[in-house]
Amino acid sequence: MFDKQYGFQAHLILFDCDGTLTDSHGMIVKSMQMAFVSCGLDEPSDVAVSKVIGLSLKAAIETLSCDISCSERIIEAYRQHYSAAEASLSLYPGVIETLDELQRRGYWMGIVTGKSKPGLIRVLKLFDLAGYFLVLRTADCCLSKPHPAMALECMDELGVLPERTTLVGDAIFDMQMATSANLRALGVSFGVESAEVLCAQGAVDVADDFPALLAYFPPLI
Repeated sequence: MFDKQYGFQAHLILFDCDGTLTDSHGMIVKSMQMAFVSCGLDEPSDVAVSKVIGLSLKAAIETLSCDISCSERIIEAYRQHYSAAEASLSLYPGVIETLDELQRRGYWMGIVTGKSKPGLIRVLKLFDLAGYFLVLRTADCCLSKPHPAMALECMDELGVLPERTTLVGDAIFDMQMATSANLRALGVSFGVESAEVLCAQGAVDVADDFPALLAYFPPLI
């Protein structure tokens, strides 16, 4: 899409949220473990929970639990535990400054996340991030990662082609979604997966801190 206001061809950056923008890995793991225990179930391991981060909450719980009849109770318990801990949530260092610079360089940005829309809205309000993102897709209004629907819908909404879109994420599901949608994928190594795993799943490169992403996005204007 050619932006008439600025006179350039738009480039869209789609960010994952948990583990990419927010340092929430530990909170998610602990909240999930507490949810299982409060429902009288065995606590899943740190590794098991880490492997489902990025999926929708329902899909994550059904992957972890052998008794899907308990999934609704676990979902509600997880939400309660996570909500109680949410006040301590933080952004990774340099997120605000990097988003400022990407916006100044002329990039359009969006979020594609396994969070629910209410959960994402709380994050945007908590850190005053809403002004950076033109498009949002969450797992309660779209098919969950690794299905490409979130990315495809964002591109369609803004009229941006796959070759002008980059997905940034920390999980296997992010890389798989990008591959399915024919997007460039960039990984970040400070979330749930290592650089080696992300590259094996399709990342063209992996940033070790959030500001390092700027090297992949030269000024458009």
